[in-house]
Amino acid sequence: MNWMILIAVCCAIGLVASAGEPQFAGGKHRVLFEFVSQGAEQMEAVLNNVENAMKALGPNTEMMLIAHGPGLALLLNTNKAGAKRIGSLMDKGVVFAACENTMKKKNVSKNDLSQGVTVVDSGVAEVVRRQEAGWSYVKSGY
Repeated sequence: MNWMILIAVCCAIGLVASAGEPQFAGGKHRVLFEFVSQGAEQMEAVLNNVENAMKALGPNTEMMLIAHGPGLALLLNTNKAGAKRIGSLMDKGVVFAACENTMKKKNVSKNDLSQGVTVVDSGVAEVVRRQEAGWSYVKSGY
């Protein structure tokens, strides 16, 4: 089969995107941020990245931020500076998840997390699961 015919057939049945047409799972962007840093500057930067991605990708976007290790501090209810922004992003559909392994290691309970934060069994394992499910991955922090 001629390669031009093959491409035309694939385009016709939706296996190849036509020029300028994005292809992503279920017609939605799915973006996963992994946050592993601490410090006010890094926290502000990751929230800026999440907000900017939401604006650029539009409402047809699923977004999740998983915090583990030192990054867990972002999601603690003692983080007053970030709490308002996190709440605003949650209102727009962003899911914030805390690593249960890190919580156990740091003796943090669910009551210590900002309102609305979900808990995953393992931050790293959840990153793997989401990537295997086709989510785009962004590592934030250093």
